[in-house]
Amino acid sequence: MQRDGKAPVGVPAEAIDLSRRSNLPVAYVTEDTTRSRPEVLHRLFTNAVEHGAQRLILCDTVGHATPDGIRGLLRFTRNVLDGIGRHDVGIDWHGHNDRGLGVVNSIFAIEYGADRVHGTALGIGERVGNAALDQILLNLKLLGELDRDLTKLLEWTQTASRATRVPIHPQYPLAGSDAFRTATGVHAAAIIKAEKKGDTWLADRIYSGVPAGMFGKEQAIEVGHYSGESNVIYWLKKRGYEPTRELVAAVLGAAKSGNHVLADDEIAQVIARIVPGHAGSPHG
Repeated sequence: MQRDGKAPVGVPAEAIDLSRRSNLPVAYVTEDTTRSRPEVLHRLFTNAVEHGAQRLILCDTVGHATPDGIRGLLRFTRNVLDGIGRHDVGIDWHGHNDRGLGVVNSIFAIEYGADRVHGTALGIGERVGNAALDQILLNLKLLGELDRDLTKLLEWTQTASRATRVPIHPQYPLAGSDAFRTATGVHAAAIIKAEKKGDTWLADRIYSGVPAGMFGKEQAIEVGHYSGESNVIYWLKKRGYEPTRELVAAVLGAAKSGNHVLADDEIAQVIARIVPGHAGSPHG
């Protein structure tokens, strides 16, 4: 952020010249672009492009921008390039998530004319992180703007989590363990009815804004204190158990006596009391 309206251009120009003499592509990055003065940006952008920069990277270094601000910045940057006859120079958007707008801002940046946006797996980065690339891809797929198989996206996020030792919150979109789980009776009943009719498309969307199957996951129906018999029956059948009246009543009773979604091992303990010879964790 330059307060005096003067932009140092000597060093960046020399670096760009050196790179271009070596036939290296150059993307010119301005830190804290979103809080910089227009006259400073105009001078920096023009100087960088005239010395051979092929991309300009607009950085929301501290997560300051809103979609309206991005629209104004991109329009300004495109006007600068048009003014010097450089329609071929690309514009990148690099966003952070300090205001919780990292993903939203990146999508708007594309809508407003950015040629490329940046992000990181799970939004991992300093402070509260960068724009989450996995969520950007998810949304572009659902908006019909990305014609690409994303069934490995979940695996990618899990690999990044292990490599960086950053755990995935249970309620994190797509990759969280709770992302496609429901234990609410009315929700489960609707999903089960759709599956019984053979309408897997509907079953995957009726209580989910994100189709699990599109991204390598599936809807999961669990048993908790807000569940009904349909949850228990579905859960048991899914794992190969005969849903007898006695067993269903026992599992549902255990759920209603608590205040949480039952873990598989908890249900297994109930089954062990009712089903002769059963022991261990549930299968399937």
